[in-house]
Amino acid sequence: MKTSQKLQQTINDMVDDHRGILAADESTPTIKKRFDDINLESNEDNRRTYRTLLLETPGLGKFISGVILFEETLGQKNAAGTPLAEVAWSQKIVPGIKVDKGTEPLAGSPGDLVTKGLDGLSDRLKTYIDQGARFAKWREVYPITTTNPTRLGVHANAERLAHYAAICQEQGVVPIVEPEVLMDGEHDIDRCEEVTEQVLFAVFQALRQYGVTLEHMILKPNMVLPGKVCRTANPNEIAEATIRVFRRVVPAAVPSINFLSGGQSPEEATINLNAVNQIGGPWKLSISYGRALQQPVLVAWQGKPENVVAAEIALLKRARLNSLARKGGYKSSMENE
Repeated sequence: MKTSQKLQQTINDMVDDHRGILAADESTPTIKKRFDDINLESNEDNRRTYRTLLLETPGLGKFISGVILFEETLGQKNAAGTPLAEVAWSQKIVPGIKVDKGTEPLAGSPGDLVTKGLDGLSDRLKTYIDQGARFAKWREVYPITTTNPTRLGVHANAERLAHYAAICQEQGVVPIVEPEVLMDGEHDIDRCEEVTEQVLFAVFQALRQYGVTLEHMILKPNMVLPGKVCRTANPNEIAEATIRVFRRVVPAAVPSINFLSGGQSPEEATINLNAVNQIGGPWKLSISYGRALQQPVLVAWQGKPENVVAAEIALLKRARLNSLARKGGYKSSMENE
């Protein structure tokens, strides 16, 4: 199969009108924080048990089309000895892999960050492909302050994203491009809109310069939201600002926009997804949620085998409600059904 055909097949398997992506790629320090909340030790066995629970949830493939895995998870097997990538695909959930190596300060630009991991990426991708991965994810973050992100910060991060995406497509791996404008801070929704537009404009300029095929990538952006310590915006304000930015700078060739939840509660993330889809656009508007799908699962599970079914029910409920939100058919009253 030609590389372009392989990329298109992955897009076909991941992009539709009712399913989304589960982000289960938390780094070891991040999953430790999640487990600390339920007083569970973060060791390899517990991490494998938890992520197996997610992937073995009956019926999950009705609402989830892809799963982003951490490197450790991609190499793990379930209790029956089946690789977890195969467990995912048994429900027609495409397995993918987080390939970035975290952030570091950007030299010459105080307050800005840049992501590591380009060195050796091509060789690592070959290993991940052998383990079953068909797409990858790379995240750049943009803190908002009175001076950040700087012009250098915007363009340096865009170039890293584009370089990563080009390497992926060369290997037949669909890149998820994740430029996240952070919710942390005192900024209002107008400032977030301004920065998000600048960031996405630079990202798509860089993608063109690196020859990335837009039809064979997925965009994972933030919604346009006010900072956590600013006043809250209502879902209609968020949706209007978000779609306004996309119409200005995201080409219609991009097949799917899969939002990150970025610190929103599970309910907020679903309400805002619903509002965005009520406006719509030329792209599929879906999810690539981590905590907004998993938080209720962890609360239900508590690390106890007897709670597995309750945890699966919690995951399926959130996935189903977000599927309804993709059609603009979610109502808050559904949370109590």
